[in-house]
Amino acid sequence: MSVLVNKNSKVIIQGFTGSEGTFHAEQMLDYGTNIVGGVTPKKGGQIHLGKPVFNKVSEAVEKLGANTSIIFVPPAFAAGAILEAIEAGIEVIICITEGIPVKDMILVKEHLKNSSSTLIGPNCPGIITPDEAKCGIMPGFVFKKGNIGIVSKSGTLTYEAADQVVKAGMGISTAIGIGGDPIIGTTTKEAVELFMNDNETEGIIMIGEIGGQLEADAARWIKDNGTKPVVGFIAGQTAPAGRTMGHAGAIVGGKDDTAAAKISILRECGITVSESPAKIGQMMAELMKEKV
Repeated sequence: MSVLVNKNSKVIIQGFTGSEGTFHAEQMLDYGTNIVGGVTPKKGGQIHLGKPVFNKVSEAVEKLGANTSIIFVPPAFAAGAILEAIEAGIEVIICITEGIPVKDMILVKEHLKNSSSTLIGPNCPGIITPDEAKCGIMPGFVFKKGNIGIVSKSGTLTYEAADQVVKAGMGISTAIGIGGDPIIGTTTKEAVELFMNDNETEGIIMIGEIGGQLEADAARWIKDNGTKPVVGFIAGQTAPAGRTMGHAGAIVGGKDDTAAAKISILRECGITVSESPAKIGQMMAELMKEKV
């Protein structure tokens, strides 16, 4: 069992015919992702990259049975695209767009509460289940199938961790880039829960960063409910207070937002912490040997 996406996912792309949507759709199709069509308003009825284009998400759901959507839509319109996917009943929504206004995402979060949709992102690299589905902008060649789940706020560190895991003789069940904005859909804790409940995932890598409480919430949940080894890494250990570092959500607003405070919480909750991004894979391999 994979997490969120697999070879049977029926994927559409919102913003399909735009330059970003087209470029990444080609990459995903080459990987073998089951893209069944796309959505671009006012371009319904066209064929793009050999797939049908629809004006509305609801049409793609009705005619193709689409259940997964990847959003490549400009920031001003991206929240509307997410809401359209929610209303159409899309199960997994992956929003790549960066820079969506916070007020727009507050509205999206309210709609998510009363829906059956799972949102990954925004401002994320997407999800990949190796050899089955690449949904987003991750470089597929880095990932090899295996039993380590990765949840990360950082796109680059997701790829780095995956590369280390593979070089350490293991592989990835699914990797989820949850995004680094202040308001996102799926949280670190929720992603960790998915991996804890996944039969094919035997170990978890959790990559966080300064700012917010997502890692602390996940760590406390793991302390009370965890059944699998977890390696954690917190980026931004030298970041100054009050300054946004890279992601909009990566800003130290209080003493509990610092990397040092988060690392302390992770350790208190029984998580193995790597203080260097270069040792994540090695630490995971050691934990898996101990498990055996």
